[in-house]
Amino acid sequence: MDNNHVYDYDKYIFHIDVNSAFLSWSALKQLRDDPGSVDLRTIPSAVGGDVKKRHGIITAKSIPAKKYGIVTGEPVVKALEKCPSLVLVQSDFATYREYSGAFIAILNKYSPLVQQMSIDEAFVDISGLREIYSYLETEDEPFPICLARKIKDEIRDTLGFTVNVGISCNKLLAKMASDFQKPDRIHTLFPEEVPDKMWPLPIGDLFGCGKSTAARLQSIGIRTIGDAAQSDPEVLISFLGPNGGSYIYQSANGYGSSEVHDDYEDAKSYSNETTLKNDLTSDNYDKDIVPVLKYLSEKVSKRLKADKVYGRTITVSVKTGSFKRHSAQLQLESSICDEQRIYRYSKELSDKLLLGDDGLFMKGETIRLVGVGLTKLDDGSYQQLSLFDESMITPPGNDASLFPSPIERERQKKLDAMTEKLQKEFGKDIIKKGHL
Repeated sequence: MDNNHVYDYDKYIFHIDVNSAFLSWSALKQLRDDPGSVDLRTIPSAVGGDVKKRHGIITAKSIPAKKYGIVTGEPVVKALEKCPSLVLVQSDFATYREYSGAFIAILNKYSPLVQQMSIDEAFVDISGLREIYSYLETEDEPFPICLARKIKDEIRDTLGFTVNVGISCNKLLAKMASDFQKPDRIHTLFPEEVPDKMWPLPIGDLFGCGKSTAARLQSIGIRTIGDAAQSDPEVLISFLGPNGGSYIYQSANGYGSSEVHDDYEDAKSYSNETTLKNDLTSDNYDKDIVPVLKYLSEKVSKRLKADKVYGRTITVSVKTGSFKRHSAQLQLESSICDEQRIYRYSKELSDKLLLGDDGLFMKGETIRLVGVGLTKLDDGSYQQLSLFDESMITPPGNDASLFPSPIERERQKKLDAMTEKLQKEFGKDIIKKGHL
């Protein structure tokens, strides 16, 4: 990049993003445990799915794997078709949290305002810090480039993984800049650079413009970010609605928030899904959905508890007989990790998605796969208890066991801890669930 430019803004924001975070951290863990092993980052490799059964979803990939066309979010089976020699490793959230903590600790050394957006990315406000870091400035690397390099190199040299740093005067442009060429790079994207650096990009590359929105815009001839920036905003609003249209127009022109808050919202998820032996239909739904959701809720709950994390957004996803995916999600006021409430909310979402006048069954669909997941992860600090806690009251006609009181939840928490201790000491089969 050209570092000879002198920047003069009141606000400077970094967006710092770990390159292939889960894959990099899994590679470091493997090298730490077995120094003679191959570095996963140097071969076609990926994180995700069940390594033994070879199914599930790719959550991260190495740069060599990317050359085979492997993309995040695709089924493991499809990835293996593209690259039969692909090395798969299971996710290890405990390790990811360890490296994430070390990553954020370094950022906190350089600024009092660090907003962690997920386990592997954060905004850093360095406004007003030029005097403090003036000793880093050179003719070739003025502030804030010099500070970005200092942070980037310290992370690489002390923690062993690389990051990209995007620099601008607002969060949107900093985020866009960090997504430019990778890995281990610094990029600027200030307002005067938007026409040359951002406008030529495909409209789908605009942060916040999803695939469906991008497809709709392409259908009316808006193919690049520049096309959207130079469109009539009223046309965009009439086509995408007031919120969507305004967002696309403002973002395409480089306008975004400059407020950096020192809070944290995790975007990663814990989820499990299963392909059904027999397709789910309106005829067998009431009988067959309950054991499926209970099984998935138990699996997700065990993984959450093992890593001591909680989730505030629950999602139920299905795949129809025509191989189309549909999902429904619910934002909770309190983060959860227990099997009972995961099942309760997933059942509500499943009913909403499949039953009723607008449900998939009314559209003639059958269901071949069901998934349950939790996102917006935290350490349990979002758990709330008040006089109006919804789980203190059992709605009429519902099973009271699915609506535990706070006291019952605490009792269950202790029981789960005891169960886990016994299983670790005597094996998983020491305790079996009974039925009355």
